[in-house]
Amino acid sequence: MSIPAADNGGASEHGGGARSASSRDRDSQVTNPGPATVAPRGTTPRSATPRASIPEQAGAVPPAGGPSRAGIASPLALARWVEAPDTVSELSLPADPDAPGSGPAGVAGAAGAKGSPVQPAPRAQRLVVAAALRLEAFAISRADLPEGTTIVRTGMGPDRAHRANRVVREARPDALAIVGLAGGLTAETRPGDVVVASELRLADGTVVATCPTAPLLAGELRRGGLRVHVGPMVSVEKVATGAARTELAATGAIAVDMESATLAPGAGDRPIAAVRVIVDTPAEPLGKLDLFRRGVTGLRTISALGPALRAWVDAVANRRLLLAEPRAFCAGVERAIEVVERALELHGAPVYVRKQIVHNTHVVADLAGRGAVFVEELDEVPAGATVVFSAHGVAPAVWDQAGDRGLDVIDATCPLVEKVHAEARRFTARGDTVLLIGHAGHEEVEGTLGEVPGRIQLVESPEAVKDLQVDDPERVTYLMQTTLAVDEAEEVVDALRVRFPAVVGPGSADICYATSNRQNAVRRVAAEADLVLVVGSENSSNSKRLVEVSERDGVAAHLVESVGDVQLEWLRGARTIGISAGASAPPLLVEELTAALSGLGSASVTVRSVGAESISFHLPKEVRRPLSERK
Repeated sequence: MSIPAADNGGASEHGGGARSASSRDRDSQVTNPGPATVAPRGTTPRSATPRASIPEQAGAVPPAGGPSRAGIASPLALARWVEAPDTVSELSLPADPDAPGSGPAGVAGAAGAKGSPVQPAPRAQRLVVAAALRLEAFAISRADLPEGTTIVRTGMGPDRAHRANRVVREARPDALAIVGLAGGLTAETRPGDVVVASELRLADGTVVATCPTAPLLAGELRRGGLRVHVGPMVSVEKVATGAARTELAATGAIAVDMESATLAPGAGDRPIAAVRVIVDTPAEPLGKLDLFRRGVTGLRTISALGPALRAWVDAVANRRLLLAEPRAFCAGVERAIEVVERALELHGAPVYVRKQIVHNTHVVADLAGRGAVFVEELDEVPAGATVVFSAHGVAPAVWDQAGDRGLDVIDATCPLVEKVHAEARRFTARGDTVLLIGHAGHEEVEGTLGEVPGRIQLVESPEAVKDLQVDDPERVTYLMQTTLAVDEAEEVVDALRVRFPAVVGPGSADICYATSNRQNAVRRVAAEADLVLVVGSENSSNSKRLVEVSERDGVAAHLVESVGDVQLEWLRGARTIGISAGASAPPLLVEELTAALSGLGSASVTVRSVGAESISFHLPKEVRRPLSERK
């Protein structure tokens, strides 16, 4: 809900109270102070207007000498500003809507930029911000918004918002942000929280607009220190309280206001965001005593939205999105996840899993929500319980410990990791010194080293080769961690061949097919891209290698857990973006990232494939048998 405020000639909350004819006439005006005027840095002329211009109808420009950027905290300054007379001036628009600079930001980039056609230099994107109340408009005007931003004060309620749509459309926004205060509908929201709408609904459930960029904007706000929720926002005709709030919450909406859904059509096909600060919830209703305190707190939060909105509108552009194929889950990861799922079906919760089943926080959280319990070591597992070994494999000592505790073990080790373990046993058995190329601390490496303790040495880099000591230089074999970058591993092999000319490798490649395929696919998109985004967790070796592959090819790349981790500043100037995901990342995360980037402007989505994968692995026998055949 919105807090009561003197607005539109002193009307009471949500349009209650008498209104003069002049006030009613003013509601339908299409007027605007024009482009913002910004004083040169270091000067503070008495006549300087705020950075953002505020059209009337739709509100007033705060008078010169009013509250400063920090003045939101000053009740006296706010009171004086609310009582100040409205200031009205004409809205200045380009004569030709198709003229250069009057349409949305196009596909623009430096001449000859990789992946981007030669276009005229891009102009700054035009941000229009809509706020219902005078105080909301004032608060956002004190935020650090882009120069030239237009702020439209719509007035409270859907009727005034509907009339204000004309003002919004005539401002020809490249992006529309609706800001203000709202009521929370869920137990998770609390006063002072920020809600970024994923979609805007009417009270009857009609979805008026979707907001695909919500996770991107929410991520920026969280990095700014705000507590943020993303979800549906519903707009109603009058203040919703009590049972009405309960009914709205049952629809899945997380916040309620009176204007956002009505204002959404003003954006047309441009990016739209609705950002509201919660002032009350069913558990903490708004009372007379705390009305002012919560209102001021909410307005302070509104005034802090500027940097995120600036980054959001700066990222608005038309783009090409290149999806690397293959990407996301590989056969070994799918098998490991299914092992845990079937174990839960067969045994019921809890089923214990030693270490993360695969290196992805989303997968782990999902399985934990279904009853899987993840532990670091077996001494955390009750004797006789069921435990799953992760896809990364374990050393024989771990198997021995499980036997001593009487644990029912289900082995989800990837068959390609087990291949490396088998090679380690075979080569050491014939008297070779085995050199394992990999990264210290990785669970797969620890499992392989543990196959024959003391007979396998870890080699992490070409520089480390000179310090190796072996019993017989004529009997040296190398193996590899399955998730290495191919180029990185080959550099180490080259150094080994110089130091030990007789060194031999495995009969077939240790780096798994999924790792190699995803690296090749990233190279393909990087050849055309200005930026590559890789979805994966920080502890995922194969995901980190994809970032390194792109960077080795001279293209900036970032690893993100999800779309909310994408920093909008990365996107500035990037007109062609490559997207991939590590072998342990769920495909859904790629879909969410693609949808969010597409919401920043017109986007073409194209797949760049190096071939499809058709490999699958059998499940362990312990989860293949039906429950009726289990002991």
